[in-house]
Formats: sequence, structure tokens, C-alpha cells
Amino acid sequence: MKDLQIILNNQPGELARMGVVLGTAGVSLEGGGVFVHNDLGIAHFLVRDGEAGRKALETAGIQVEKVNDVLIQKLKQEVPGQLGKICRIMAENEVNILTQYSDHYNQLILVVDDYDKGSKISKEWKKGDYDE
Repeated sequence: MKDLQIILNNQPGELARMGVVLGTAGVSLEGGGVFVHNDLGIAHFLVRDGEAGRKALETAGIQVEKVNDVLIQKLKQEVPGQLGKICRIMAENEVNILTQYSDHYNQLILVVDDYDKGSKISKEWKKGDYDE
């Protein structure tokens, strides 16, 4: 899976246009979101094929800032504080979280500044190495 970091114009119909372009190209959105900041739409969407998504969007004149590797993590939903705990562990290991959202399977999606370090932490989390 990859994260598409997309810049959209802040006007009606831009998100719809993006969705139609990706759908027409056969690129399904598996999670993500969009926010307006400084009058620009900043979107992050999880897709299976980042390069196919990039190509389709750029062909349609939609700016793709970056295609990011992602960390995918299942948190224990019944245990309060899971998000804070994994974020704290990332911070203690000097991994900065750039983007965080959930996918359609209620999994945590993280884009980090140091994928290799973050990936090691994520693998340890999955094994239960950080359970208290």
C-alpha cells in the first residue's frame, strides 16, 4: 500500500474530480482524508498502486506532491491509549509522524519521516514487544 499526498484547489467539485479520475483509472481508495490549510486542499489517500494513482492524477492536472510508503498497524481498539502509546514510542526513537489516518479496516496508517526506523518499531509492536 502507498499514501498519495495530493494538493487540491479549494473549490467545489475538486474532491469529486479527484475521485472520478482515480475511479476511472481503476485505483480504489482504501482510506484517507482531506483538509483545507492555507486555502489549499491537502489530501492523503491510501491506495494499492501509488504510481498508477500518481499517473492518473497528474494526467488530469491534479498535483501529486509525493507517493509515500506507509506503516500499517492494528491497534487494540478495546485498550484506551493505544494511539498515544505508539506515537510516544515513535517520538522516543526520533521518528516524526507526518500523517496519520485510518483505513477501511480500522487500521492505523502512518507516514513517517524515517520509514526504516518506523518500520522496525511497527514490527516490534505487531509482535507485542511493547505490551506492558
